[in-house]
Amino acid sequence: MAEKIIATNRKARFNYAIIEAFEAGIELKGTEVKSIRSGHVSLNDSFARSEGSEIFLYNMYIAPYEFGNRANVDSMRPRKLLLHRNEIARLIGEITAKRLTLVPLKVYFKNGIVKVELSVAKGKRSYDKREAIKKRESDRELKRISRHRL
Repeated sequence: MAEKIIATNRKARFNYAIIEAFEAGIELKGTEVKSIRSGHVSLNDSFARSEGSEIFLYNMYIAPYEFGNRANVDSMRPRKLLLHRNEIARLIGEITAKRLTLVPLKVYFKNGIVKVELSVAKGKRSYDKREAIKKRESDRELKRISRHRL
């Protein structure tokens, strides 16, 4: 199973505590796949929300394809996520009961098909973020010290 990562949401792991991650297909139109193949995708500030019995991905930016004229669609439009009905029902239940959110972690090609790694996450508090920064900087310092001792 060949997997080629196109874009990652680096801030998601900092701003959210990831509870569960899973794979979802994404409904694309026109020249969006060609634009994704060239790497013109951004997941910054993107999130997923349920509307009725469907889940949509918001604020995912796909740049207009440079050689597509009127076939280009809106770059920030909501995109439907392709999941099984029972997965959607389970996710909607988790999100509403536990006050969680759906955050995309990465966009990638799997066997030539565009997939999104979506995660059920809980927002971190500011003190949790400060602890993560302290831990990361202390780890860097330890690596720097151990590198100089060799």
